[in-house]
Amino acid sequence: MESSLQSCLAAAGLTPRGELEPLSGGDIAAVYRLATDRGEVVVKRDAAERLAGEADGLRALSAAGSGLVVPEVLAEGDGWLVMEALEVAPGRRDPVALGEGLRRLHEATGEPHGWPCDNACGRTPQPNAPLSDGRAFQRERRLLPLAEACHAQGLLDHRLRARVEAIAHGLEAWLPDAPASLVHGDLWSGNVLFTPSGPALIDPAVYRHYPEVDLAMLTLFGAPGEAFLVAYWDGEPPVEWPRRETLFQLYPLLNHLLLFGGGYRGAVERAVSRLEAGIS
Repeated sequence: MESSLQSCLAAAGLTPRGELEPLSGGDIAAVYRLATDRGEVVVKRDAAERLAGEADGLRALSAAGSGLVVPEVLAEGDGWLVMEALEVAPGRRDPVALGEGLRRLHEATGEPHGWPCDNACGRTPQPNAPLSDGRAFQRERRLLPLAEACHAQGLLDHRLRARVEAIAHGLEAWLPDAPASLVHGDLWSGNVLFTPSGPALIDPAVYRHYPEVDLAMLTLFGAPGEAFLVAYWDGEPPVEWPRRETLFQLYPLLNHLLLFGGGYRGAVERAVSRLEAGIS
């Protein structure tokens, strides 16, 4: 075991009782389970700045008081992050509790849109410098930087990049500004666990923005189900949901295009076409 991890564990008062056991699902970072004198913990190895952003996000989600389970950060430093290990309860899915918890998370709103520090969505740096207007934040901190990065890698041709930019510059025509909610920021189904204590959130990339950011990610890379959506909205979805869903799926689609290549180009183009058609 590396001395840097041993130092990190010692700072948290933890003594290892075995070796690191690799866990599946670590597409970006190496993830392990480790037995210690205070029980099992989860250990991640990654770039220090990405782990600092994740630790900051976990603390923010925990402090929000939504009722959703969030693993406790036990130690961090030297490219390591040590967290509470959560017990997963197979077959114990509770989409209603997830919907209600996410609604409570999003109910506490404030200004501005953004976050005090940058973080990362996967390996992609995520700029969070605050802006008072949500449309400007979505344009300047999300859509335009990703369109530029994808174009620079040859993943977006000039025409499709221009179409994305036109959507970004046209947000004020239909999307109202609104107070900003705390969002998980990378809420695909793999970052939701169901534990004996209820639904849990892991691997955040938090900031404050439109709450549909989280909903759109869930519906893009999973199927939370009708019960989840009814619980989240406490009834029927708002009439503008389809258009907002497609808008807030565009950023993660661009990010997946950048991270994983041209297989996502068609999905980006379909989302752009739907937005150009003015979904209502």
